Amino acid sequence: MTILWWHWIVIGFALCVAELALPALVLIWLGVAALVLGLLVLLLPMPMTLQLLLWAVLSTALTFGWLRFFRRKPDDLRIGSSSEALGEIGLLVKDVEPYVPGEVLFQRPVLGSDRWACIAEAKLSAGSRVRVLAVEGSCVRVGAA
Repeated sequence: MTILWWHWIVIGFALCVAELALPALVLIWLGVAALVLGLLVLLLPMPMTLQLLLWAVLSTALTFGWLRFFRRKPDDLRIGSSSEALGEIGLLVKDVEPYVPGEVLFQRPVLGSDRWACIAEAKLSAGSRVRVLAVEGSCVRVGAA
């Protein structure tokens, strides 16, 4: 059996379409490798074993290249963590006392929200500027800025 250039094109399109049903970003690279190989076989006829070898090498290279390019960097892992909010300055919109939570408004969203419930060790009145000292569950501990 001989694999012709248009077989690779059909296989490539089928794999690319299958990626829509199984979105893992792996089948797309197998499909792209098959499409590239189809064009190569059209220009340079080659034996089937070489075609299969080239497809395997291209698929592996494209997949690992994609994974390496979009690998998470250690700095990206901090996004969304509570340390991102430490030191942020906001405006107190509701009085806060030692055992009575208040509310702080930030100029830009902190951890996905611009308003946060807050607690403090000292009484702070609405309208004062506060700094985030810690994130404790679903509220932030603040102190005077």
